[in-house]
Amino acid sequence: MNAVVIAVAVMLLLALLRVHVVIALFIGALVGGLMAGMGLEATMVAFQSGLGDGARIALSYALLGAFAMAVAASGLPKALADTLIRKLDAEADGASQKVVTATSYVLIAGTLAMSIMSQNLIPVHIAFIPLLIPPLLTVMNRLHLDRRLIACVLTFGLVTTYMTLPVGFGKIFLEDILLANIERAGVDTSGVNIVQAMALPALGMVAGLLIAVFISYRKPRHYEDRPIAGGRIVEPTPTRYNLVMSLIAIVATFAIQLIVQFTGSEADGLLLGSLVGLGIFLISGVVQWNKADDVFTSGMRMMALIGFVMISAQGFAAVINESGQVEPLVAVVQEFFGDNRALAALAMLVVGLIVTMGIGSSFSTLPIIAAIYAPLAMSLDFSVLATVALIGTAGALGDAGSPASDSTLGSTAGLAADGQHDHMRDTVIPTFLHYNIPLTAAGWVAAMVL
Repeated sequence: MNAVVIAVAVMLLLALLRVHVVIALFIGALVGGLMAGMGLEATMVAFQSGLGDGARIALSYALLGAFAMAVAASGLPKALADTLIRKLDAEADGASQKVVTATSYVLIAGTLAMSIMSQNLIPVHIAFIPLLIPPLLTVMNRLHLDRRLIACVLTFGLVTTYMTLPVGFGKIFLEDILLANIERAGVDTSGVNIVQAMALPALGMVAGLLIAVFISYRKPRHYEDRPIAGGRIVEPTPTRYNLVMSLIAIVATFAIQLIVQFTGSEADGLLLGSLVGLGIFLISGVVQWNKADDVFTSGMRMMALIGFVMISAQGFAAVINESGQVEPLVAVVQEFFGDNRALAALAMLVVGLIVTMGIGSSFSTLPIIAAIYAPLAMSLDFSVLATVALIGTAGALGDAGSPASDSTLGSTAGLAADGQHDHMRDTVIPTFLHYNIPLTAAGWVAAMVL
């Protein structure tokens, strides 16, 4: 058994047994390092060296949580939720079920649109989730929407967009990482239509979304109306001034991220934007100085899980990289399947799924597997287009459904704001089943027909 496979299997098993994801990642990394023959000290050093890479991300999301709680304290989310609830109440007489159904689909479509735009038009990635989702939980409760469905919708928009459209984060994934690493491996990708290569795999994601919306989670699910973040922050009755200042703070936060993104600055746009937004709330008096501590601490607590998991995931990834076990794993696959292109393609996709499930990031997985997969695919006589589709799909596999992926962690951070959504059972397992299975099938088809 390969050390990478064992490390990921241990991590997933522990997470499914309700061991905290941070502990599961740590133990999985230790087991993987020891199985790879690194020894305890070398494994710990590799894990510790990787932790620093996740610290900046964790701080950014902690400040974003504080900013989201400041928005909640302004009364803006309450105004939005109250407006939707009044609309439901006003139309409750007559065709009430039709109104509930129509409102549900509008909410789903709006969430999907925001999730897609977060990758390109407004490239803030998961930063919108703690701002958009917690205020809408009361409305979702009223509509009896299954939050597992919303987790699938959010994850679809976050993953499918960057793996298909070469704009925003998609440009980074498809051009700067995927094509660039394939070219470094000696494959000429000039003239390759990246959208054409990834179109078939994207159809697998679409199939998973449709199954989630119209079959798996169509039935109503009941939740209690609970305050977010443990109920420490009570949303006030919104005033016009508070609403205006909240909108200014939100626009300023996103605008700074856009400026940093498009100017190519190495500064962290999320970190800087969150600080500016928090400053606007304090200076304007929307968040009072004597209550700022409670507001910000509650917000950071809401995002604490995602921060610690991302730090631990970076440590896990460092051990995987240091072990040098990914290349032997691919070599075993090549030796086992020989010249059978169909089985080799399937095995390559499964290996990509395993690696990404552990590391938690497609962007981090691609450089690892592209250097190995590109010459292997060409030796099996796959076309350049099929090679790009195969490696792109192998890299994207596992982002949906990984306990350490920011796509699943971001979804949980928003949907679990009132404590009624479990990360593993309600986000990880549903997204894994609905996306990794059809994406594997669609990626395999793309590799065989292109």
